[in-house]
Amino acid sequence: MTPGGTASIVVAYGTAAAFTCALTPVARRLALRSGAVDVPDARKTHARPLPTSGGAAIIVGFLLAASLARALPEVRPQALLAIVAGGLSVAVVGFVDDLRDLPAKLKLVLQIISTVPLLVAGVTVSFLTDPFHHSMVALPIWLAWTITVVWVVGVTNAINLIDGLDGLAAGVSAIACVALAIVAAAWQQPGVALLCAALAGAAAGFLPWNWHPARIYMGDTGAYFLGYMIAALTILGAFKMAAAISVLVPILVLAVPLLDTALSPVRRYFRGRPAFAADREHLHHRLIALGLSEPRVVLLTYAVTGVCGAIAIWMSRKG
Repeated sequence: MTPGGTASIVVAYGTAAAFTCALTPVARRLALRSGAVDVPDARKTHARPLPTSGGAAIIVGFLLAASLARALPEVRPQALLAIVAGGLSVAVVGFVDDLRDLPAKLKLVLQIISTVPLLVAGVTVSFLTDPFHHSMVALPIWLAWTITVVWVVGVTNAINLIDGLDGLAAGVSAIACVALAIVAAAWQQPGVALLCAALAGAAAGFLPWNWHPARIYMGDTGAYFLGYMIAALTILGAFKMAAAISVLVPILVLAVPLLDTALSPVRRYFRGRPAFAADREHLHHRLIALGLSEPRVVLLTYAVTGVCGAIAIWMSRKG
């Protein structure tokens, strides 16, 4: 990675953070005027209605920062267009859900449909690791598409599920994207690194307004967008990596939200509840039940995510 490439990545992060931070209060005022607020209930931790339009600021901050990049060398224009189109489409689903509370099965169907641009553009998990020969095995197209849909939808919902405490989803996303940017830069993928840095900056720029006590939420709009973009960028960045690294890095970086997502339906099944039913038994809720304050739970989750990200960076070193 050249010094100029590194500087561009840092600039992308700072630009996205600045735009998002500046735009968030604007989004907050518009939400309060339009009535787009999250009303407290027995499942939520906040005590007063809060605007849910923060996701719009995150999206605009990312797009503005990404658009300032002169070139993304190894990123095909069709792939980038597909990723952005899919991210925006799933954000629209989140926006409607913020306003109308869509049924869980309908949201799942719409999330699956939002992966179509990736499949058409060839942004798919086309190879898997052969652990016995330390090589990559090409997948048939039907299996590549299936794994891609499961991964993207899974990560999208994983980020959404941890968006239950002030600053949690934004901070975890920012840390994860910084780790992914460092890994991509190490593997000579400056375009992917720049996009990850811009996404990290957008999430970080939202934090001053979302830290406890939050003045605004990102809503499903922001959580879906962040989750979708992270999932798509990990697929895009896996092409040039070593076999084992391409699989382990994204799983490690996203260990906390993925673990929470995997445990949720299992927990609900054994308790005789629908797999998609909302509850207050996620990992962060359990830590609060043990007596930790909300900020401490968030900081603890940041620390775990940071450690997992550091391990992923260490594993991705080239010799």
